[in-house]
Amino acid sequence: MAALTVVRDLREHWRPASAEELEQFETDPLSGFVLARASAGLADGTIRGDVGHLDQIRSWFGRPLWDMEPADADAYFGKMLRGSPSGTRLARSQALTTYFMFLELRHKVEIHRMTGRVVECPIDEMNRPRGTSSASTLGYGRSGPGKNEIAVGSAGIQVLIHPRPRSSMTETPPELVDFCTSRANGTYAHPTDPSLFIKCSNGYCYECDCPDGMTYDEATGGFVAR
Repeated sequence: MAALTVVRDLREHWRPASAEELEQFETDPLSGFVLARASAGLADGTIRGDVGHLDQIRSWFGRPLWDMEPADADAYFGKMLRGSPSGTRLARSQALTTYFMFLELRHKVEIHRMTGRVVECPIDEMNRPRGTSSASTLGYGRSGPGKNEIAVGSAGIQVLIHPRPRSSMTETPPELVDFCTSRANGTYAHPTDPSLFIKCSNGYCYECDCPDGMTYDEATGGFVAR
């Protein structure tokens, strides 16, 4: 005899929380997010950068971030950050996307129980900020800058970043497939193009422009004339 299973829709049977309860609860996911990212091995500077991006969005939005809808993200990235550098837009959207991934994995049930909302990321393929034309074609996001990336930038080097997650192997150049999956976080010489260098960060591969007329030398950890 077949058994019947009762499936309950998450959008039903919720008890709204008070404004005070929500205010107290809002700090818990963010604290958990910071701890989870630290547990994953991200640098303190990267975590601070992500939290800073989230705080900027929260200040503009004026409500808990889990209330954001795609239309809110459209307004924020399409109007508020319209004239901002592409790196800022990309880093901020990635921070928001990662935070919503954390909310969905760790706090989806709690948030539904308190607000009646089903957590869903407001960044989608229609409104995801694009970077350079290469990044736009691939549709990749990126994480916030780590310590090494900040150091490179402060030296006056123009860095164009094209994130290629290891999960998107079908669109990754052959020479970069699995390049960073077995390497520690750090900077490496590009395997085929001396005008570029590679940054590996938590399994992600970033192609970056070397300064004009220079190439990255792994032996010295700096740039030398080509």
